Amino acid sequence: MLELSSAFVLLAAAPLPPAKPLPPPEFNDAHVLATIDAAFAALEAGDGQALLRHAYAEGRVTAMGTLRNGFTGLRSSSFAEYAARMQPGTGFVERITDPVIEIDDDVAMVWAPFTVAIEGKVASCGTDHFDLLRQDGTWKIMNLTFSSRVTGCPGQ
Repeated sequence: MLELSSAFVLLAAAPLPPAKPLPPPEFNDAHVLATIDAAFAALEAGDGQALLRHAYAEGRVTAMGTLRNGFTGLRSSSFAEYAARMQPGTGFVERITDPVIEIDDDVAMVWAPFTVAIEGKVASCGTDHFDLLRQDGTWKIMNLTFSSRVTGCPGQ
């Protein structure tokens, strides 16, 4: 028994092998994120037509939680309906951090924490979940589902 515990101590004291670095982002990851960045640029500009160039009109935008306008619960609309309500000059800026990207052929998923600022002040936060499809070599957003809260956000 003493020999076994001595062996364990020796193994526990041995240095760990070097960590393997994470692989570099895949080429398609950049294309998926470029689509999301372009959609955010359209949102920031209040340009519904530009948004629809990066999302399927029949896709859904679904929120669960408390929105900036005080609505609490589930809210869902098509991208076409959402785009029709957009207005320029709102000061809206959304940023995601640490995206997790999964791709299988022409289907992608992005999961990332986000913050929304209005006029430079953090107004809400949560987690975005994007479903994207690649058709004819172009990634487009099919669905955006997100959690939302207006308190406890980074930078508030």
